Amino acid sequence: MIGKSNKGPKDRKPKEKKPSKRLGELYNISGDSIERKNKFCPKCGKGFFLAAHKDRSVCGKCKYVEMISKKEAPKEE
Repeated sequence: MIGKSNKGPKDRKPKEKKPSKRLGELYNISGDSIERKNKFCPKCGKGFFLAAHKDRSVCGKCKYVEMISKKEAPKEE
């Protein structure tokens, strides 16, 4: 093959794992009521959350995406 060279596998650094969110970070608990911070997926139904990214919300099961406009984006603290 012209232009290609097989030097073998590249030495790559292992990726660092991000700490997963604890349940306390996904819910607001006040007194006897529990409020969920993230929305539910409209296609999958209750029990499947939309992951909150900087500019969009995504369902991990069906890949449903809701884009968040710049005006509606919550301020990062």
